[in-house]
Amino acid sequence: MNNQIKSKVNFKKSIGTAGNSGGKIRSDCQVTIEPSDSGGIVIDLKSKVKELFGIDIHSQINEILGFYAIPNARITINDSGALPWVIAARMEAAVHEVIETEKTWLLPAHNNKTQQTAFDRRRFSRLYLPGNSPSLMINAFLHKPDGLILDLEDSVAPEKKMEARILVRNALRALDFGRTERMVRINQLPAGLDDLSWLIPHGVNLILLPKCETASQVLEVKERIDKIQNQYPDKCEVWIMPIIESAKGVVNVNSIASTSPSVVALAIGLEDFTADLGVRRTAEGAESLYARSALVIAARAAGIQAIDSVFSDVDDMDGLRTNVLRSRSMGFDGMGCIHPRQISVINENFAPDTEEIEKAKKIVIAFKEAQAKGLGVVALGSKMIDPPVVKRAQKTIDLAIELSIIDNNWYENISL
Repeated sequence: MNNQIKSKVNFKKSIGTAGNSGGKIRSDCQVTIEPSDSGGIVIDLKSKVKELFGIDIHSQINEILGFYAIPNARITINDSGALPWVIAARMEAAVHEVIETEKTWLLPAHNNKTQQTAFDRRRFSRLYLPGNSPSLMINAFLHKPDGLILDLEDSVAPEKKMEARILVRNALRALDFGRTERMVRINQLPAGLDDLSWLIPHGVNLILLPKCETASQVLEVKERIDKIQNQYPDKCEVWIMPIIESAKGVVNVNSIASTSPSVVALAIGLEDFTADLGVRRTAEGAESLYARSALVIAARAAGIQAIDSVFSDVDDMDGLRTNVLRSRSMGFDGMGCIHPRQISVINENFAPDTEEIEKAKKIVIAFKEAQAKGLGVVALGSKMIDPPVVKRAQKTIDLAIELSIIDNNWYENISL
């Protein structure tokens, strides 16, 4: 009976392919769909786990094809251990290649999609993950970065952009990110605006806006986010982190920093920035000193975080440590990373050291003592302490408690 059903779908291509396969590919699959006018659904599955999961894979494929009203097609799958959310993403991308449709096929969400992250949460380390490589996403939170960036921009080939959008959307819905902030770097505007509808309803916490040069670009992103969110009742705040990557962006950095309350940080991308200047990027960073300083000052003035660029040599841990300490001394609050082994070095060296913590303790104790005595002036020895210094000291103590460097009952244990 099934082989007599004629498709009511108008096909734009005779064949669609999505995904990756090959000797070094893992946790992924390649799906090819060839629609026809009759013959029913024929599935050719090549997988080492066919005996265990073949029935489930067949069932999922038939469900997706039924959703898109495709009754006749030949499906070829070369599976390298793909999880259901990956198979679903690859199937949907292949379907979108062969038919014109506005429909999207969603697996049930298995994480807390509406988990809110704080405006000023710690963002020492952010790990970039290519948006079309599921194997790198699955357990990335175990490396304990402060943020995971699912990248739709530079790490994704132009012809793979739609595949990556669908895969990243499914990752947001399916994966356990633990306490890690869920970030996505969209494409450069205007294309990046179209990325947002694939992300905003599905639990993204922060959008990175690459190659940002004007405040109006931030407003475009914010307005599109708001428009999408207004369609959903269980919405939460989605933060924005503009990335400054050109001379024009540096010139406009102050207005960019203060564009919207949703902007939580400014980041700088030094590979593109130095290319824009027409100079080489060096380890010392003299060529970008002005730009980085301008970004830090703009961020501080706007009350948001300043995030430094990635360190590209993943084998040079000593160089990375030096770079982090230099970055921190300039006023940066964190930086990006491109390999999990960089995370611990970044986190450890952005954390407050013993000397800073001890100084902060003395300032906070002096502040508490002044409060207890009803004094309006805080003094440490012969020096007066201004409110911003006290605020910074309290932030250092809070951070040390959060990182378990000092006991979380420290405040209660102060003896006045």
